[in-house]
Amino acid sequence: MSNVYTHGHHESVLRSHRWRTAENSAGYLLTHLRPGMSLLDIGAGPGTITADLAALIEPGRTTALEATADAIAITRATIAERKSMNVDFVVGDVHRLDLPDNSYDVVHAHQVLQHVADPVQALREMRRVCKPGGIVAARDSDYHGFTWFPELPELDEWMDLYQRSARANHGEPDAGRRLLSWAQAAGFEQVEATASTWVFTTPEDRGWWGEMWADRVLQSDLARQARAAGVPDESLRRISDGWRAWAATPGGFLSILHGEILATA
Repeated sequence: MSNVYTHGHHESVLRSHRWRTAENSAGYLLTHLRPGMSLLDIGAGPGTITADLAALIEPGRTTALEATADAIAITRATIAERKSMNVDFVVGDVHRLDLPDNSYDVVHAHQVLQHVADPVQALREMRRVCKPGGIVAARDSDYHGFTWFPELPELDEWMDLYQRSARANHGEPDAGRRLLSWAQAAGFEQVEATASTWVFTTPEDRGWWGEMWADRVLQSDLARQARAAGVPDESLRRISDGWRAWAATPGGFLSILHGEILATA
């Protein structure tokens, strides 16, 4: 099974990932956490969500997992700023976790299953390392569920580019709507499925999000992959300019849909 992370770890990508917190990205899970629990955070990224979750379950143990040594080094750097945290770090593949059965009270993955080659197998592994009666929690975007105004053709072009790029990497960019069915296919019998959104409407929020994507379209791994697939620089610059035009539009609106599951192991 092949894992290719469409976004990569360019500064423009990490800029958005470091904005994420447990409150804005894992609210559906928070009421289920207690001090003293053990938690595995798969795809920890820059570690901002990981750090928040770890603080909520202290003195319990948190394990941060990433796919490469370079990626987990980014996680370590954030956690190192919070010196009291009980966090350890693992490099591994969610399809084949090198972790014992029944190890964690909570297994969490944010924006991970949309990028893996076999999300059902990933969920089976998440279930295997979760204690009986524990929680497997996942939240993923659903790109075709995004809504924006004004309806700029450049953003339609961006959506088409991202869909094609993610699927070329064996991912599923509309993962949010599929989480429930994937969990059921993985053998979970008790699954609570919900949805939530990020919304960007103020001039400051639009400017931040629009500038971030304007940079990502030109500089991130997505841009590199698009060029390798034959997308001309002119098209990428047009999409980049489209994000800036959206951000500068008074009354501009963007809603980003996410599917969520809480599955009982």
